[in-house]
Amino acid sequence: MSRLVLVRHGESEWNKLGKWTGWTDVDLTQKGIEDAKRAGEALGDINFDKAYVATLKRSTKTLDVILKVLNQENIQVIEDAAVNERDYGDYTGKNKWEVQKEIGDIEFQKLRRSWDYPTPHGESLKQVYERIIPFYKERILKDLMDDRDVILVSSGNSLRALIKYIEDLPEEDIAKLEFGIGEVYVYQMDENGAILNKEIRNKNPLAGKQ
Repeated sequence: MSRLVLVRHGESEWNKLGKWTGWTDVDLTQKGIEDAKRAGEALGDINFDKAYVATLKRSTKTLDVILKVLNQENIQVIEDAAVNERDYGDYTGKNKWEVQKEIGDIEFQKLRRSWDYPTPHGESLKQVYERIIPFYKERILKDLMDDRDVILVSSGNSLRALIKYIEDLPEEDIAKLEFGIGEVYVYQMDENGAILNKEIRNKNPLAGKQ
C-alpha cells in the first residue's frame, strides 16, 4: 500500500492581493511559509520516497519548508512544468474579485470553474488535465505501483485536474471542488493505483474565497 499526498502551496504574494497568478513566478508571503510549516506538521507520520513539484517558486518553497519540517530534505525531488498552475492568459495579474464585478457572477464562475472554458490566450481546466494526467501516469503512478510514498506540491487548478482523474469525478463535481491554500490531501492507494482511503489534513476554512 502506497500513499499519494497532494499539497497546495502556501499563500503567495498574489494570493494575498486576490490576483490570478497562473505561471507568474511570485514568492510566498510570511503567512505562506507558516502555511507550509503547518502542512509539514500534518504529515509527520509519513516517510516520503519521492517528491514532485511545480517549477514555480511558490510550490518549490512550500515543498522545501515541508521537507525541512519533516527532516526529509534528502529525498529525490523532481520539478516539472507539466504540473504547473493553469495559465490564465489575459487575466493573469488581474484581481479576480474586480473581474467578478466587471463580468458578473455567472460569467465569472464559468471562467473560474468550468471544465472546458479557457481564459483568453490561456487554458481551461480540461487543458490542464490534458498535460498533467499523462505525467501522472508516466511518472507518479509508477512510483505508487512500486509501493512508494509520494508527495506532490502544486497549485489549486492543477491539483483539481489530477483529483478529477484519480477520484473519477464528473465535470459538475470538479467544478464544486475547492482545494484550499496549504491544504493536504492524503490518499492510500492499492497496487494498481486505486484509492483505498482519502483524508484531508490542515483544512483551510477560507477555501474558495482566496
